[in-house]
Amino acid sequence: MSRPFLLGLTGSIGMGKSTTAQMFAEEGVPIWDADATVHALYAPGGAAVAPIAAAFPGVVVDEAVDRARLREALQADKQALPRLESIVHPLTTASRSAFIAQHADADLILLDIPLMYETGADAACDAVLVVSAPPEVQRARVLARGQMSEEQLAMILSRQLPDAEKRARADHVIETLTLDQTRAAVRHLIAQIRGGHA
Repeated sequence: MSRPFLLGLTGSIGMGKSTTAQMFAEEGVPIWDADATVHALYAPGGAAVAPIAAAFPGVVVDEAVDRARLREALQADKQALPRLESIVHPLTTASRSAFIAQHADADLILLDIPLMYETGADAACDAVLVVSAPPEVQRARVLARGQMSEEQLAMILSRQLPDAEKRARADHVIETLTLDQTRAAVRHLIAQIRGGHA
């Protein structure tokens, strides 16, 4: 029995990653979502709540991790991020392994990981797909959501690996300019992988 092909999906903010992941889901591909996993870990009853409460007093409110308070704690202490990662990364890795085991009969699994290269998660993938769009399209998409200022966008981009570097390291790149073009590229890539040519 061959194991599933693990395709990693990443891309900077505003590049169309969520939309592209949804297109894989529509083609019947199981998707493990790193962001959703972290949300569950931080929610009431989540496995990260107690260890984060112990490591960062005051950031857990109503039995859940308060992201605003956690952000403040991270900004106040340079050593805080590695400490947080040492709690969260093993839990997300365990979740990913369990998901892969649950879908062992699938021929392809998509691992949606925003900080793929930044966290070294690409090592767990058979191939990595980067979604990309020109900088002006990216900026327009993010600002159109109305939830972020130019300054906040600049700060997020400063923490992410530059798009050019992601593209250079990727096995596959999909330009997300139009929905039709993106969907066609997704279907083509799935066919490639299923045909053993990825």
